[in-house]
Amino acid sequence: MSELTTIARPYAKAAFDFAVEKNALDQWVDMLTFAAEIASNENIADLLSGSVTADKIAEIFITVGGEQFDAFGHNLIKVMAENGRLAVLPTVLVEFVALKKQHEKLIDVDVMSASELTDEQIAEISSKLETRFERKVKLNCSVDETLLGGVIIRAGDLVIDNSARGRLNRLSDAMQS
Repeated sequence: MSELTTIARPYAKAAFDFAVEKNALDQWVDMLTFAAEIASNENIADLLSGSVTADKIAEIFITVGGEQFDAFGHNLIKVMAENGRLAVLPTVLVEFVALKKQHEKLIDVDVMSASELTDEQIAEISSKLETRFERKVKLNCSVDETLLGGVIIRAGDLVIDNSARGRLNRLSDAMQS
């Protein structure tokens, strides 16, 4: 997986820089999403691994994409086809979206709770996390009925375990020290 990321990152970065310059981030997300779907299609994946020429593959991609791609999207498809990299388009999309979120100072946060959170609780959690991360926060709330109480918050590598079980485990560790 890291090899795909290494290959995809320069394409994502180039597309991102261009999209920022042209103030077209959302357009590029749409184009890359569509291109990633095409690349993920089984029939197209067979073509990509076959002996079809780069020009023919690019032509097929552009034809299938139709009006979804603008002239700059066509150029990206052609360059990636020439380099035999169309198969990494789904990873290019992932990298592009990550760059977009970083640019917009947006962070996705998963919040698991024992029961449905109220609007006030969601607002409070969101406010505190925005202050902590100095970014806009997009909360993805879910209910985990195995939790006794409290919440578990995951933001990237950071995990805040404020569940009843987590607090009991910390108390037990402190008492054994």
